[in-house]
Amino acid sequence: QVQLVESGGDSVQAGGSLRLSCAASKVTRSGMGWFRQTPGKEREGVAAISGHYGTPIYADSVKGRFTISKDNAKGNLYLQMSSLKPEDTAMYYCASGRDTWYSPSLKQSDYTIWGQGTQVTVSS
Repeated sequence: QVQLVESGGDSVQAGGSLRLSCAASKVTRSGMGWFRQTPGKEREGVAAISGHYGTPIYADSVKGRFTISKDNAKGNLYLQMSSLKPEDTAMYYCASGRDTWYSPSLKQSDYTIWGQGTQVTVSS
């Protein structure tokens, strides 16, 4: 079973940028996604990318500011975050799901493998 390890989380000022990375222990036939969660709230999908065509999708709240990308040779996933806002503060998780091989998805239920998360804090 593939293991996912996120990194790159940090504390930044509003308007700043961060790049999150998700290292996969092996390449799988799966799409991948980034999710985030704050205490007391449900985990929400931020960005996802299909495995076969590399088609990305984004939550409305991050469109134009975040860019998801995938290294198909290594199975690693990235999230470039720009123009960060305080409301982007959350624990960010990467996930892998075989059901998203052809179509990306922002639904938690489409993913079966999860990383441990990396904290992003944006101050105003």
